[in-house]
Amino acid sequence: MKALVYGGPGEKTWTEVPDPTISHPRDAVIRVDAVTICGTDLHILGGDVPEVQPGRVLGHEAVGTVTAIGDGVANLKIGDRVLASCISACGVCRFCREGVYGQCLGGGGWILGHTVDGVQAEYARIPFADLSTYQLPASVTDEAAVLLADILPTSYEVGVLNGQVRPGDTVVVVGAGPIGLAAILTAKLYSPTHIVVVDKAQSRLDAAKQFGADVTVLADGDPLAAVHRLTDGLGADVVIEAVGTPATFELCTTLVRPGGRVANIGVHGKPATLHLEQLWIRDVTVTTGLVDTRTTPKLLDLLVAGQLDTAQMVTHRFTLDQILEAYDVFARPAQTGALKVVLTRG
Repeated sequence: MKALVYGGPGEKTWTEVPDPTISHPRDAVIRVDAVTICGTDLHILGGDVPEVQPGRVLGHEAVGTVTAIGDGVANLKIGDRVLASCISACGVCRFCREGVYGQCLGGGGWILGHTVDGVQAEYARIPFADLSTYQLPASVTDEAAVLLADILPTSYEVGVLNGQVRPGDTVVVVGAGPIGLAAILTAKLYSPTHIVVVDKAQSRLDAAKQFGADVTVLADGDPLAAVHRLTDGLGADVVIEAVGTPATFELCTTLVRPGGRVANIGVHGKPATLHLEQLWIRDVTVTTGLVDTRTTPKLLDLLVAGQLDTAQMVTHRFTLDQILEAYDVFARPAQTGALKVVLTRG
């Protein structure tokens, strides 16, 4: 089969690799029907995730059809259509028993496209298949479902829930890429008074408006003044960092009110300064996190019920064998207008 193989920082190829096989009784193999590219994949290619070794098949977001199952898989059968979660869960370690699947001690956590081969391929092995896949109803398209593999639960759990968004809050989202847009969608479930979005690209701010932002501000404008105008100089109740750079993190800490919350989602490859000399006296809470995907079933229910509209997030569509072109488009959003790209079997 063919797969997208990481060759080291800045290097990737769509090339022949061995077909995946069942290597543990709890494994399943899926035929990949739809897959997408994550900002984390770009961080890997930028050298920000050194645990990823050359030769690794990338990708951790897919919808597929089960083609093989191990003897220890109880809830799947060949032919089932499933969402493959970005997080794998052994289900029995301390963290899994607490629902903190991202920190799994039993061989799970974020492993797909990270420490084991991922899903940007024609076929993929899914470890701990019973707990790491979700069977999909016929009413949910592959394209809609694949957005539940990572970006929606990540934004919801690490941004909205960690940030404790409440009715009436002023919420600022710094970064209007796919993760930031998903944060807008899921923050709206809690009826904030204002959602303010900051980004350096006007095209992404325009998209943020379509997703429900009330106010948009260019990063090189004056985000602090805009937030203060809305809050009588107080600052935002919740600020969600959805980029992963020192500058955007430090901006978030200037926009939050005393007693407010900064929820960091972005993947950071470089140190950021935490200005405790300013924050300690303001009762500010800063949270970080890797998604656990414990909310995926709830988000799937919301999708089925029409309470989450993900259709506008997908801006570009490709076949799997066009994945190098898809990466180029996704990596240049200012020029291409790309939000999320989805690849399907040709």
